[in-house]
Amino acid sequence: MEFNIDATCGKARACTITTAHSTIQTPIFMPVGTVASVKSLDMFDMNDILGAQIILANTYHTYLRPGDETIARMGGLHGFSTYPKSFLTDSGGFQAFSLSDISKPTEAGIEFKSHIDGSKHFFTPEKVIDIQNNLGSDIMMILDDLVALPATQERIKTSIERTTQWAKQSIEYFRHKQSLGIGTQQNIFAIIQGGTDLNFRTQSANELCAMDYDGFAIGGLSVGESNNLMYDTVEHTTPLMPVNKPRYLMGVGTPEDLVENIERGIDMFDCVMPTRNARNGTLFTTYGRINIRGAKFKLDSEPIDPACECYTCKRYSRAYLHHLFRSKELTFFRLASLHNLHYYLWLVGEARKAIIAGQFSEFKKDFYARRQA
Repeated sequence: MEFNIDATCGKARACTITTAHSTIQTPIFMPVGTVASVKSLDMFDMNDILGAQIILANTYHTYLRPGDETIARMGGLHGFSTYPKSFLTDSGGFQAFSLSDISKPTEAGIEFKSHIDGSKHFFTPEKVIDIQNNLGSDIMMILDDLVALPATQERIKTSIERTTQWAKQSIEYFRHKQSLGIGTQQNIFAIIQGGTDLNFRTQSANELCAMDYDGFAIGGLSVGESNNLMYDTVEHTTPLMPVNKPRYLMGVGTPEDLVENIERGIDMFDCVMPTRNARNGTLFTTYGRINIRGAKFKLDSEPIDPACECYTCKRYSRAYLHHLFRSKELTFFRLASLHNLHYYLWLVGEARKAIIAGQFSEFKKDFYARRQA
């Protein structure tokens, strides 16, 4: 991986990340393709229509189905899915959190039952790397211990102790495998934990950032805390992260979250929100959200967003999208998802332009002014 800072404006950064498969210009939003597929879209949509530079797939889900060994035999995620650009794979730590009724963290790793067939599995830091080596992702995330908020001080303390120990095991194993010629084109990121406790965040950041990782993520946010607490935690944590490596905020979030956290020095984001909301009829625009289910759109000839240049807005009216949704037509999922992802990718692209021009504060003011108009 090559990493360069192209410009800064305050704490906001415009950077370039180069992997074996693509050049990624930050700030960047990564569409979520949990099982190596972004719901309702194919890889032509992702690459040729949206121009996505990197997408996220999930280690836990692809391990269970179709299996990481199957994916390896089919040419890794790139060969299997035909997506030619970069993949980032999450480690499964979030699934242990979100599927807590069928999982249990231990000192050695995470025990869980498959949500598909109930079979038992055990993820260790080393096993997670083996799986991601098979997946062939450009950036892999290590196993971490994520807790829901609010949490007790003792539980957060246990979380960061486990995460640090697993990080030590992960980086040693990953570099050892690279010395054997395995995963030499892959990169590995650690995940800073600590809830919203700033002392714990400092401890976790200092312990992890002392290790030989290619980049660092802030995890454990957007899991029940208020937005202001999230922003304060990011504000505190980013200065503790290396300047010369990518900074990734996991699982966040709304357009407002992207703008606020870009301002605080974050380079990379992912979230299911644009595609999940699209399927439910909520569409993002430069003037805020609209719910296309509303009867007022039945005879509305305008595009979703008159300022938008996406595939959907250049071709279809709100009335047509309203009709597709109310008729439960599958085409709606594709057209709405294309729009929402285009909006997210456009937003981070505009933020990058503003950073390079030294006008991020003006960009932010305009972003909020349009939403209040």
